[in-house]
Amino acid sequence: MDALAASLSVLDYAAVAVFGASGALAAARRKHDIITFGFFAAVTGVGGGTLRDLLIGAQVFWVARPQYVAVCLAGALAIWIFGWGRRGERMLIWLDAVGMAAYAVVGALKASSLGVPPFSAVVMGVLTSSFGGVIRDVLAHEPSILLRRELYITPALIGAAVFVALNAAHLPLFASGGAGFVAAFVVRAGAILFGWQMPGFPGRSGPDD
Repeated sequence: MDALAASLSVLDYAAVAVFGASGALAAARRKHDIITFGFFAAVTGVGGGTLRDLLIGAQVFWVARPQYVAVCLAGALAIWIFGWGRRGERMLIWLDAVGMAAYAVVGALKASSLGVPPFSAVVMGVLTSSFGGVIRDVLAHEPSILLRRELYITPALIGAAVFVALNAAHLPLFASGGAGFVAAFVVRAGAILFGWQMPGFPGRSGPDD
């Protein structure tokens, strides 16, 4: 169990670092100063988990463990110092997929451990993995991940749902968490590699169109 807890902690910090780096990258595209780099990184890295904790009535995770914010700021500083070329942006897309999949499971796990009902735990997993990116896109005046046809929210939803369902069936945490992570990552990878999209609303022209 100690090894599992350590693995989850590593995934948690890795996800925060990746999301923080994506926030700093958004600031880099807009040529912002280093303070804005840090702000974007912190908001993106801890935004989803903050919303989750507020909604489920838990202590906000980074308040008690400020090292989470420090990890975000370290990611921002690294991008400020070393820059980030095209190849780096492509790599960050894949790291972001890993972070999304990890946070979908970690968010649902924390909610479930505090007695949140299964459906709500799935929602908490989705919010944990996506809300920081929503804030980042709003601040950077970029198209929100919510409005992109490319799958992003859907993989998080699938991953969190798989984890919660298997956890409710009393599978070992390693198995249920691993399955949820893999499910989310595979769907997101398909979106990146093959452009998988959800079908849009077909609509119908009104009488005045």
